[in-house]
Amino acid sequence: MSSRIPPLLEPYLALPPEASLVLLTSVLGASSNWLVLRFLHSALIGSDTSPDAASDNEPKVLLVSFMRDFAFWKENARRLGLDLDKLALKKRFAFVDGLSGLFLHRQPSATVRTGWEKILVQPGLENVAKEIQDSIEALQSSQVPGRLLLVIDQLDLLLAARGDEVGAVKLEEMLMGLREIVHATVMTLSADQPLVPSQQTVLESNHASLLLSTAHQADFTMSLRLLDTGTAKDVSGVLRITAGDGIEQDSDIQKRIEERELLYFVGGDGGVNVFERGQ
Repeated sequence: MSSRIPPLLEPYLALPPEASLVLLTSVLGASSNWLVLRFLHSALIGSDTSPDAASDNEPKVLLVSFMRDFAFWKENARRLGLDLDKLALKKRFAFVDGLSGLFLHRQPSATVRTGWEKILVQPGLENVAKEIQDSIEALQSSQVPGRLLLVIDQLDLLLAARGDEVGAVKLEEMLMGLREIVHATVMTLSADQPLVPSQQTVLESNHASLLLSTAHQADFTMSLRLLDTGTAKDVSGVLRITAGDGIEQDSDIQKRIEERELLYFVGGDGGVNVFERGQ
């Protein structure tokens, strides 16, 4: 039976310690969407059965997505019992849309649709960083206390879409500045083979630099890939979890992170099974 939070993943999806960076990598055919959604579920609901459960210091989440709009996240979160609109009204969730205004041009005249959903319309990296920082500060300045988890989905799209105007070094500097003002960060990047090993074009070099630099800084990485043997009707892909090189002994991350390789299956209803090989 599929689970909202697969038991094998519970230790990894818990709110990361302060200043942590968690990297999620994906490839074509093995998307990280379901994993991001479960990070949101774990932070915003956790082990509680209802999002109405009260706490004096509930975590908050700012989701910044450059690949998917809010309608996508709202619908798929709803399948997990996560009402993002309601959580936004409680000042525990906000969304920055880095897709609709920058690349789809659906809202050319609007920067903010609501008080908690911001649509980026100016592509300059300084503006992108400022708008994200403003959203962080707005969540943190609310009267509702809570540690803020920053989730950035597919920041590498800016490398592909903006050409020479955006480089890996500038993105890394922006990310470092944002990490300094939040509790912890979860970030998704593509790790497809054509983008990483060859490095024959500017895009490939920039992407490889961003991916490798982020991986070296990450406290742990959760990598998704397809089965080496091809497709299977009951297995969607492989999830590999690796600890970062700089993890200190006896740290909170080191105590709860076990390096392992698991299989997963994403059902048509959005439910996910995660299991070990041979099960």
